Amino acid sequence: MQIMEYHDDLGLDDISLLEEGSTSIPTDDTIADIVDSSVPAVGMSFDSAEAVRTFYREYGIKMGFGTRIRSSKKGKDNEIRYFMLVCSREGKYISPLPSEVETLPTLTNECQARISVAKKDSKWYIMSVIYEHSHDLSPTKSRLFRGNRKISLSAKRTLDLNDDAGVRVNKTYRSLVSAAGGYENMSFVERDVRNYVSQHRRALGKDRDGRTLLAHFSRMRELNRDFFFEIDINDENHIRNVFWADARSRAACEHFGDVVSFDTTYLTNKYDMSFAPFVGVNHHGQSILLGCGLLSSEDTETFIWLFKCWLRCMSYKAPAGIVTDQCRAMKNVVAVVFPETRHRWCLWHIMKKIPEKLASYQDYKNMKHQMKVVVYESMSVAEFECNWEKFITSFRLMNNEWLATLYEERQRWVPCYLKGQFWARMSTTQRSEGMNAFFDGYINSSTTLQQFVHQYDNALQ
Repeated sequence: MQIMEYHDDLGLDDISLLEEGSTSIPTDDTIADIVDSSVPAVGMSFDSAEAVRTFYREYGIKMGFGTRIRSSKKGKDNEIRYFMLVCSREGKYISPLPSEVETLPTLTNECQARISVAKKDSKWYIMSVIYEHSHDLSPTKSRLFRGNRKISLSAKRTLDLNDDAGVRVNKTYRSLVSAAGGYENMSFVERDVRNYVSQHRRALGKDRDGRTLLAHFSRMRELNRDFFFEIDINDENHIRNVFWADARSRAACEHFGDVVSFDTTYLTNKYDMSFAPFVGVNHHGQSILLGCGLLSSEDTETFIWLFKCWLRCMSYKAPAGIVTDQCRAMKNVVAVVFPETRHRWCLWHIMKKIPEKLASYQDYKNMKHQMKVVVYESMSVAEFECNWEKFITSFRLMNNEWLATLYEERQRWVPCYLKGQFWARMSTTQRSEGMNAFFDGYINSSTTLQQFVHQYDNALQ
């Protein structure tokens, strides 16, 4: 389709002209010329800004790209009068790696596809459109792009029923995947499910459990001044998140806190909270607990709160390295709270996702084998770069979003990039998972917060 562009960036002066009755906005006669009402075109009008965003998002899903707001401007009345919606791959990725090893295209590549929207009276009008993208589109995968994912009402009902019955979230998610006919037919991922269940948990603070927990922690601090805890409450004074570390954990961190493993697991207690331990390794190669949290959600804001609590607890001594699951939120959190810390992704978690991400391809079995060979048997950066490029081209995977993201962040998980760095023999979050499994046997669907903390203390005796 031909590009129609009236004005790439509508300024405040242009908005003022529109407010003064300028005829710059196309009339209804222009709209009559639009052939397909599902395709953005100059002159289209909408009743609200949200209607425009929904329209462009649905168009992006159909075409195979994600969308986001690029910029907005306010008019003289201090209300937003103009905004721009762009392709999610707009912008430029700045790689931390030297240019000589940048051999494949990155996920963000300055795509110019966009629409510009301005308000006139009570209507919002599309003022300009750029259709062309600088990358291939992925209609079959766009439903899982950030902002496009959605849990259906039927899936929510299943989650609610299973949660009341004490069924674990990961088991429910696998059953939903099976019912949908595979991962390729899902419109949401497991993390979306876990967050949904957390957001719909029973109101925290019932039966005075929150106040009882606070009293318990206060007594622990009276018994040992090195006991540390912080509690995050919401506007209704209900407990939202909890962090604590006893004297043993704080002392251990002084000697063995150079490398930390962090992972969350959904332990079904009465309030549907995630268990989040910080785990290190002592000089005997044994896992040691360096503090832990109970979280009502797994988003950036919550993780930042938790990591800052841990940092204050450990006298602001950040670890030299941290191992986590592959997660955009976690990447942002580490960069904000531990800016000087090396961040490694759990290799096992990444390789575990291969069936979910690649099973829809015809030559999946061979593809899976070759990817493992490239990752595990490349002894140098140069060898990996060569092998990876051959792998991508031979299976024609240039447009696979997941692999493109992994390649951009290869220095976080590919073994040959991490040689020469001290990681206390940790390449995965198995230490955290082992700790999760250890505590898992101490709780059930009716365990309160205070009961969990008591069981936690008993388990460490």
